[in-house]
Amino acid sequence: MSDILKKAKENRSKKENKVEITKKLKAPLEVYNRLDEIAAGGYEKLAKEDSAYFLKCFGLFDKGTDFMLRVRIPSGRLTATQARRIGEVAKKYCNGYIDLSTRMQVVLRFIEIGNISKVIKEIEEVGLSTFQTGVDNNRNIVSDPLDGLAFDNVIETSPIVDEIESRIIKNPEWISTMPRKFNTGILGSLSNSCNIYGHDCSFVLAQKDGVFGFNLYLGARVGVVAKDANLFVQAKDVPHLYEAILRVFREYGYRDNRNKNRLHFLLLDVGIEAFVDAVKKEAGREYQDAGVVMVQSKHLNYSSAKILLKDGTFAYKMIVPSGVFNGDDMVEVSNLAQKYGSGELRLSYDQNIYIVGIKDDSFEEFDKEELISTYSKYQNIYYKDTIACAGTHTCSYGVIPNKPDALDLSAFLASEVALDEGQIRLNWSACPKGCGIHGVGDIGFEGCKAKDDEGNRVDGVHLFIGGKITREPKEAYTLHKTLPITEAKHHVKYLIKAYAKFKNKNESFEEFESRFLSTLYSYQAIAFYTKVNFVLEQKLGMSEFFELESEPKSYKNEQFEIFHFGLRLFRLLTNEKRYEAVEGIEPVLKSPRKIKRDEVSRINPKVHPKLSEAIYLMTHEDRSSRAQVFSELMTLLKEI
Repeated sequence: MSDILKKAKENRSKKENKVEITKKLKAPLEVYNRLDEIAAGGYEKLAKEDSAYFLKCFGLFDKGTDFMLRVRIPSGRLTATQARRIGEVAKKYCNGYIDLSTRMQVVLRFIEIGNISKVIKEIEEVGLSTFQTGVDNNRNIVSDPLDGLAFDNVIETSPIVDEIESRIIKNPEWISTMPRKFNTGILGSLSNSCNIYGHDCSFVLAQKDGVFGFNLYLGARVGVVAKDANLFVQAKDVPHLYEAILRVFREYGYRDNRNKNRLHFLLLDVGIEAFVDAVKKEAGREYQDAGVVMVQSKHLNYSSAKILLKDGTFAYKMIVPSGVFNGDDMVEVSNLAQKYGSGELRLSYDQNIYIVGIKDDSFEEFDKEELISTYSKYQNIYYKDTIACAGTHTCSYGVIPNKPDALDLSAFLASEVALDEGQIRLNWSACPKGCGIHGVGDIGFEGCKAKDDEGNRVDGVHLFIGGKITREPKEAYTLHKTLPITEAKHHVKYLIKAYAKFKNKNESFEEFESRFLSTLYSYQAIAFYTKVNFVLEQKLGMSEFFELESEPKSYKNEQFEIFHFGLRLFRLLTNEKRYEAVEGIEPVLKSPRKIKRDEVSRINPKVHPKLSEAIYLMTHEDRSSRAQVFSELMTLLKEI
């Protein structure tokens, strides 16, 4: 099987990319060991390749006038001492700004070049590292934030993660030697609390013949979930297998086109079986075929801010909207962790913070603390599961502000559709790179530029629906392309209205979408549903609202859906039945695309001519002349 990998690599090894050429200039640790010299000498001592690549191996990203720093936090576990130091560093060197990232890390910004070595030294003094948090390295490993604590945690993964970290992270053999970045997740819990299928390498809780372990999944990237490798591994064998995976990818991974160098592309060419066979050979061991996956998507007991743990204490989930935090609050949350809890904090992939080990009789006083009271307003269905990456304020790739947009939407939905129970994952990415994991959100947003009614270029999004993080993960469907954000929020509102009306008690949006939306309706019909309501309410100022039905008779057949929707819209807008209302009026022309305005208004005089035209196309007397697909009608609606 290794011959297949060799051949694939040879076919893609005609020319090395510029980054691979840069890597050969020096060892990354040479640059790390010069941090004091660089800080003292400023940009004059900073070589172009150091700024462009080598400093990124240690989490330092040159933003032109200052630096961003990623702090590695394996599995998101922080002691109160570590958290306090991060807060102090942020206050001293970073304008107080802190980002919580989707890889359970902390991101510090606005660091002057003269302070870069001071910041890293102060971070390392409390046992934290910034190694391998950027470019072609093994990125921070994520897992259940309540690993080892929650009732649904079956295998505690922190010992596995610690073992991998000790072998890999500061080992020169692995620093900057991968063909591309390598993301990893290890989940030993029943709840998918870390987007476990969204990594290059994913170990997913499973059981085989009564023994708990992990099924291996490989090859995720933006827009693609990881694929089943049909391999079961016990916890004690994970570090050894993991190194074998890294060695095979390092040996055979592509080093030409960086846009196609992730593990995903190698697996596409050679097949996952050939890759796994090579891994087994490298490991020198045999492994069983995959077991039964135990992971589900819905958080068990995670819907509440207060979560009972196995030792009888509680965790408190503090919602940090879009992960925007600050040094003062990080210091204070570390104080609360020591005062009321076990002295430990857990960061989550959805950019929030857990304070763990709180005794039940302490909660009355804990709730009165100013920090907890301040953030309690975000204990809301629209904030708690929202993810948003950096955006234009701090990221050069960002197309839209993103974090403010996510917060604005959450506030808008809270005011428009009150919901006390349920779960909605709203994932925002500021650009196609997808750092906000929009592809697996219940409702996802990818930043773009759009045009408003006057033709002005404005902030917009591509709107997605139906992402899954279940046993069978699924990327979301593109519901609408290139909507101004001011319009997109209304489309989301109509989706949430349907959820509020038809969901079962405590049903998550993911479950609702699977049971109701995508089972009863085509995605094209759902897109039309949100668009026509936007036209009715926002464009025409009507109070009418076009609702979905719990038992549609169109059976996801697009032509039937169009006709059925047309009849219902006519009835909604005229209070008359379509064919009774037009009795005696001859069809205008065989081709509905040539309908005359006066005839349209005679058929449906109470509404906008373009909407009348759309309804006429939906319900034309001649079946062969009716609109065949919703896209015909969406074009008309856009003209209103």
